Amino acid sequence: MESGNELKPVTIYTDGACIGNPGPGGYGVVLLYGQKRREISGGFRLTTNNRMEITAAIAGLAALRYRCAVTIYTDSQYLVNSIMLGWAARWRARGWKRNSKEKAVNPDLWRQLLDLCAQHEVRFVWVKGHAGNVENECCDRLSMQAAQGQDLPADEGYENPNENPDLLISGYQLEI
Repeated sequence: MESGNELKPVTIYTDGACIGNPGPGGYGVVLLYGQKRREISGGFRLTTNNRMEITAAIAGLAALRYRCAVTIYTDSQYLVNSIMLGWAARWRARGWKRNSKEKAVNPDLWRQLLDLCAQHEVRFVWVKGHAGNVENECCDRLSMQAAQGQDLPADEGYENPNENPDLLISGYQLEI
């Protein structure tokens, strides 16, 4: 629980991976709060790297039980810019259109991520991938291991995008 108006500071590292693009994909997440550390990962049989980058951020935020002050570190400039520069919010406001002609890609995931970001104070920070950042490297390993898993489930938002546009990622909630 929050004490007064102070939000718990949580650090989340995320990464997504894809073997081929599209191909089998995975995501890895490391959550840090005080001395607590949690790892989350998962994968899908057919997806894209960008979907896994977004899914990693969703999984990290979905794991939080209380409103927190969150810093998410990712090596995806696309993810950072889409949130921090307001691109995803504008796509949503335009009915999931990038402009008057182009549809936004991955609206199912952006919707979830924007809704989760609204529940917390979230800041996204870019880190250079494969540059020795211990937690980013851990997320990279987790995402690659997940992408190589057996009997991976379908990424329904990718394989059947018009069947369930409100599909939610669930089941990741942890005590933080």
